[in-house]
Amino acid sequence: MSDIQRIYHNNIGIAFQWKQDLAKNRHDHYQVIFRDTGFYLTLSQLENFSKLVQQAVSRGCCSECKANNNCRSILLKTPAANVDLAVSEQELDSISDLMEGTLFQIKLDHYLKDVCSN
Repeated sequence: MSDIQRIYHNNIGIAFQWKQDLAKNRHDHYQVIFRDTGFYLTLSQLENFSKLVQQAVSRGCCSECKANNNCRSILLKTPAANVDLAVSEQELDSISDLMEGTLFQIKLDHYLKDVCSN
C-alpha cells in the first residue's frame, strides 16, 4: 500500500492515486476498486460514474423482493461503454458512498490547494 495515495475507502472498496502517476504530474487519474472490479478514471469520468450510480439508486430494487439484499437485480452502468454490473441494493448504497466520498475528498483537496496557493 506504500505505492498509493489513498483518497477514500469504505466497506466495499477504495479510491486512490498511484504515487508513480503523481510523480509524473498525472494528477488527473484515479483508481477506484470495489468487489473484484477496478476502474482507472479521470475526474470527469468519476463524476459521470457517480451520476450513473445515482440513476441506479433512483431506479431501486424490486418493491416486493424477498431475497433480502442477497439479490443482485440492479443493473449499474459504468464508464466503460460495454460494461454493466449487477449489484444488490446494499452494494449499490456502498458504491454510492464510495463515489460521493471520493468526489468530496478530491474537490476538498483541490479547494484547499487553491486557497493555500493564494
